[in-house]
Formats: sequence, structure tokens, C-alpha cells
Amino acid sequence: MARKAKATGSGAALTHIDTKGEARMVDVSAKPATERTAVAEGRVTMSKATLALISSGQAKKGDVLATARIAGIMAAKRTSELIPLCHPLALSKVTVDIETDAKLPGCIVRATVKVTGPTGVEMEALTAVSVACLTIYDMIKAVERGVRIEGIHLVEKIGGKSGHFRAGD
Repeated sequence: MARKAKATGSGAALTHIDTKGEARMVDVSAKPATERTAVAEGRVTMSKATLALISSGQAKKGDVLATARIAGIMAAKRTSELIPLCHPLALSKVTVDIETDAKLPGCIVRATVKVTGPTGVEMEALTAVSVACLTIYDMIKAVERGVRIEGIHLVEKIGGKSGHFRAGD
């Protein structure tokens, strides 16, 4: 029995489910190539002592923030290999910015990804943040295992048919 893709709370149908209810890769061949940008963010919370270790550059495994930045960039470029139904994209820009925040205490990770193409880069931005956060954890886990990765979310999406999205708007 064929099942229709169900509408979400916004009334839109799930695009990765066909009329039989089976997963599929969306056909974007008829969509115009436009500039698209996505920004995602997440946090890594830890003790003040561990944050001080990162800030001083004295972590045993090396420069935590530089390593996490590179890991995030690499992850964005490989998103289609990690998320089964994502399209492989020729990304035009990936930045991963990491700020230490004594109030958390911890790190705020923000990724911005751009492409000119027929589909968006939300998953690439989210993947970049996720892997950068995981890399921070990996580099400091010997010092503190209770580190938490929190709040990974899409902050903003620009371009494409659905237009501009900003979290909280």
C-alpha cells in the first residue's frame, strides 16, 4: 500500500520521503543555482580549569581550537559521505569560528558555509559545528570527561526557494 509523505507542522511534506514512504535523494536538477549560506552554532561546556588549559595552549594533544577549526572545515566538505541523502556540493566557503567564554565556561563554535548551487548548505554547517565540538571533547577528555556538547542548531539560512530563515524570528 502506497503511503503519502506526511506534512510537517508547517504544512510542508517531507522531501526525502517518496509517495511510497521510502527514503530518497531529492532531485534538484531543475532548481536554479543560487548563492546559499547557512550558519550553525553549538557550545562545549567544561570546568574553568579545563577552559584555562585550552586558552593557555597547554593541552597535551596540542592547539585545541586550531585542530577543532580544521576538523569542522573538513567535516563540512565531507557531509554527503556522512549523511546518506545529502548532495555532494562544491562549497565556496567554510569558516569555523571558536570563541572561549568564561561565563559558560566553555567554547562557542559557529560555522558559516556558502555555496552557489541548487540546494542549501544547512547540513554542512551543522556537521561542521558538530565535528568541531566533538574534536574539542576529544582533545580534552583526558583532563575532563564531564564536558558537555550542547545547543547545536541552525542560526540562519539565506537563499533558495524557502528564503531567509533566522532562529528565533
